[in-house]
Amino acid sequence: MPKSGPFQPDQIKIENQVAIGNWARSGHSDASAEAFAHWNDTGKIPPACAVCHSGTGFRAFHGLDGASPGVPADPVATGSVVDCATCHNPGLAQVREIRFPSGIMHPVASTAETSCMTCHQGRASGARISDAVASREADQPSAELSFINPHYAVAAATWLGGYAGGGYHYPDRSYSGRFFHARPVATCVSCHEPHNLKVAEQTCLTCHEDGAPENIRLSRQSFDGSGDLTKGIKSDIQANAARLHTLIIDYAAAVAGTPMAYDGHKHPYFFADANGDGRADEMDGKSIAYNAWTPRLLQAAYNWKFVTSDAGAFAHNPYYALELLYDSTEDLAKTLGHDFASWNLAR
Repeated sequence: MPKSGPFQPDQIKIENQVAIGNWARSGHSDASAEAFAHWNDTGKIPPACAVCHSGTGFRAFHGLDGASPGVPADPVATGSVVDCATCHNPGLAQVREIRFPSGIMHPVASTAETSCMTCHQGRASGARISDAVASREADQPSAELSFINPHYAVAAATWLGGYAGGGYHYPDRSYSGRFFHARPVATCVSCHEPHNLKVAEQTCLTCHEDGAPENIRLSRQSFDGSGDLTKGIKSDIQANAARLHTLIIDYAAAVAGTPMAYDGHKHPYFFADANGDGRADEMDGKSIAYNAWTPRLLQAAYNWKFVTSDAGAFAHNPYYALELLYDSTEDLAKTLGHDFASWNLAR
């Protein structure tokens, strides 16, 4: 503030004013968003959730608050967002690797990687699915199985592909590893403006004719069987995801023996639908979670949710996303007796 007035507030120079303004209008600062307000009724965030849904929890996880690194020992108070001190804490430079749900330790070379990868890796992996279905008959429903959610915005896990093992990997299949883009595109902030979180489309125009990421093709191969190479590869992923979703619903009724409905707004997302009206059955005013999971169904549903949980999968690692969708689709389609080859899908 100036030592004396009169003065105009808009004439006062604020260091990093543009960055602060961009952040203030971003999702990372929106305390009313579900990502931060989900626990407002109780006033505290569970320790594991607080790591990413609270700047306070994030700093505790990396030991930036002076305590030993790790998941906070106690719940964290609500009201904290991804603030400046979350990503700009000097102590982040001492973090050398990030652990992913699959157990792999990925080296990080910048604080940007550390911040982004800590929270955008999901909370499950294909290995967890394998453990859950081990030694079970592929098409035998079991009340002991329940949906395993990969969580949300799993961009880092998608980007690292088969190396991070975020998706369920079918036996005897190989999967693309980390998606190496052009040399200058090496970290999350190479494409995403770190404060307003928008995609820097000018970066895309360095190599691509169209700066809109969803219009970029990346391949001369049609993956969805349409043969249309004029659209972006995002369309192939969307088409194959929609086909897999249909197969999941069909398999639940025809093989598992219990019709299923999906509701992306309510956990655990997959619900019983005995009358087949596409809506979750209810008991005492509550939706009935789907409880006739078979190993085959769980594997496919997990991969579908993993791919569709990353809105930018088409840019982060399109090949890994397409591989997961293809293998899951093939597995269900053949079980249901479809002529899979006639669909002309590509892996």
